[in-house]
Amino acid sequence: MSIDLIPQAAAAVAGTQQYPAPALYVVATPIGNLADLSLRALHVLGLVDTVACEDSRVSARLLHHYGLHRPLLALHQHNERGAADTVLQRLRAGQRVAYVSDAGTPAVSDPGAVLVAAVRAAGWPVVPVPGASSVLAALSVAGDAAGDGFRFCGFVPSKGADRSAAVARAAADPGAQVWFEAPHRMADLAARWAAALPARTLTVCRELTKQFESTATMPVADLVAWLAADAQRQRGEFVLVLHAAAGATAAAPQAIDAAAQHALDVLLAELPLKQAVSLAARISGAPRNTLYAQALRQRGGDA
Repeated sequence: MSIDLIPQAAAAVAGTQQYPAPALYVVATPIGNLADLSLRALHVLGLVDTVACEDSRVSARLLHHYGLHRPLLALHQHNERGAADTVLQRLRAGQRVAYVSDAGTPAVSDPGAVLVAAVRAAGWPVVPVPGASSVLAALSVAGDAAGDGFRFCGFVPSKGADRSAAVARAAADPGAQVWFEAPHRMADLAARWAAALPARTLTVCRELTKQFESTATMPVADLVAWLAADAQRQRGEFVLVLHAAAGATAAAPQAIDAAAQHALDVLLAELPLKQAVSLAARISGAPRNTLYAQALRQRGGDA
């Protein structure tokens, strides 16, 4: 099919749905292969007045490939709050605005959540346009028969105590987990996981839907050798499915009482996480491990 005919095909199959204006459309984009973009996403990107995007260079290439030309507005992790105000101004003017990240579904380990919250708070509709997801793609080929749901963990923290705490959390949680990791840190993570949870099963997905896509399932203990066996295996973005431990389900968080929660909230507002947890445990008598887990949840999983 000619590229010129693709928007027409998209309109034919997606155009019968209602597309309110003003509204924010959260649009999933390809995670590798350009054909990951859905026909409905193409229709919406051709319909909106503005495309807010994580990187205008990436989004311009995507739109150009499909013969679409729309004004672009940069909205990324460093300017999201300010750029969200610009989006709100355009919604007040009656526009449809799409938001796209560089790859996959926005607001999932990508910018977008602050924008969506601001638009909802202002009373405007937010419309999801689903599509490619590296998380679901990886889970679909992991074949984790023991998994009962999963925990999405995002990127493994890159430094020091935060990274060590994330490894400890992964080892302590018997449920299925999905993690992201950058190529230059993959060998370090492999060594840490091999020491902490060598018997668990792992599915390694690399460069999903790109030309050199690969997936492999192995015991975590084998990951270091697998990476070392071929230099190409340490290139590209990684999605890691840590399979559920045999016969296990994810542990339910332990509850803490109101007094302990209040102490933790006050101390977290003023002190580093570990110091806040230590003092909250001394003040309230609640178990330090339980307080630490609660503090991690409140801070989005980072120590």
